Amino acid sequence: MKNFKFSSLLLVPLFAVLAACGGGGGGGSSTPATVTLKSIAVTLNSTTIPVTTFQDATATGTYSDGTTKALTVAGGLAWATKSGNAAIASVATATGRVTGIAVGTETINATQDGVTGSVTVTVTAPWKEVSAGGFQTIARRADGKLYAWGQNNWGQLGDSSTTPRTAPVVVSNGAAATAWTKIAVGEQFAVGLRAGSGTAAGGTLWAWGLNTYGQLGQGDQVNRSVPTLVGKDTNWIGVWAGKNHVLALKTDGTLWAWGRNAEGQLGDTSTAIRMLPVKVGGTDKTNTNTYISASAGGTHSLAILKDGSLYSWGDNTNGQLGNAATSNTPVPTPAKIGSLTYVAVSAGAAHSMAIDTTGKLWAWGSNSSGQLGNNSTGGTINAPAQITTDTDWTLISAGGAHTLAVRSNGTLWAWGANSDGQLGDGSGVDQIIPTAVGTDRTWISISAGGAHSAGLKADNSLWTWGRNADGQLGNGKTVTSTVPVSIANPN
Repeated sequence: MKNFKFSSLLLVPLFAVLAACGGGGGGGSSTPATVTLKSIAVTLNSTTIPVTTFQDATATGTYSDGTTKALTVAGGLAWATKSGNAAIASVATATGRVTGIAVGTETINATQDGVTGSVTVTVTAPWKEVSAGGFQTIARRADGKLYAWGQNNWGQLGDSSTTPRTAPVVVSNGAAATAWTKIAVGEQFAVGLRAGSGTAAGGTLWAWGLNTYGQLGQGDQVNRSVPTLVGKDTNWIGVWAGKNHVLALKTDGTLWAWGRNAEGQLGDTSTAIRMLPVKVGGTDKTNTNTYISASAGGTHSLAILKDGSLYSWGDNTNGQLGNAATSNTPVPTPAKIGSLTYVAVSAGAAHSMAIDTTGKLWAWGSNSSGQLGNNSTGGTINAPAQITTDTDWTLISAGGAHTLAVRSNGTLWAWGANSDGQLGDGSGVDQIIPTAVGTDRTWISISAGGAHSAGLKADNSLWTWGRNADGQLGNGKTVTSTVPVSIANPN
């Protein structure tokens, strides 16, 4: 038998192991698999974008190895609209910022390495708030700008002129540039809130138009045709304009008032005209009421406290204070009305409306044109009376001698004076019970003016109807409309 050396036996398996491991110097090698982009997800904070506003889109790529990462233009990402134009929405090629251009839908595409991801956006009308005054209307757009139209004798449109307008014109910024957050229009003047700075709650208060009674809060009786700052406070969160007086709410729940006060409508325990804000209820240390909402009427005022209780003050000639009395003696101090709790209140020229916490509707005051909706006309009611047996009322607005309301199903109802078509039901006939305005179920905001009305639908579209002799409907005409007409977005 052939003899083998021990060292030779050990080398055989060693070479086998080296060969299996690719060792030994001449073995083959494998190439790592290529990672490829498989899909792109495009996201927006909201896929509903009002005209004139924008959302920033982001793109996230998913790769063949299961990893994900944010995609950028610098890395080869390309943004574009599916239609290839910017008729409905535009997208910035460098940033992915999507801007609403016109009402409709558009698909936004993000493409890289031959892979495309998309998101569909719905562009809605631009309007977010509207207030109908005595002879003019002002609306706030989603981009924070105000637009006004109608009578402008005293500069109440705020466009630095006294020229009447039959179509929306932009309200001057005045001496500031922050966005408008609220608007309230009186008979021939307006007040508005602007966003504050930083993260602090509340903002600044501005006023313009007629100032006969100091309703602009400037300490004088000089009219203004551009928004003018009211004081220096920056903690205003609510404002309501009556015929010639104003109520405004601060973050601490205190309510303030100024303007005409002959009927005690300022609630400062006096009947003296006030050209600067005074505290409702007086400055006595025992006046600790905390308010959450209010409404300024013709010559009376209403407000809801934090606990839901209702208070009223001012003129009570037509029982509009709801205190179970009727008197031409001014009531200059807020007094609690009944024991119910409320979520909404609105003061008209000489009548009052409220919605309680159970969704029931209540009315009191003058009923000269059926504006209380109690199936009668004429006379007065001096204490809250329930209107209909329904318990699903959500919005209420009392005007000159008519009333608007919305129910939880989004339907619009109106009653009272209708000689100028201000009810919007197409009849031009006074209604003494709540009457449906069309069949639309998307109403989300309403405002009853002197003899015209305005409202917003869920798509942010703006509608007006009623008297239009001063162009207060904003449709470019001076002809009355007995049904709602749509107001286009101004350029």
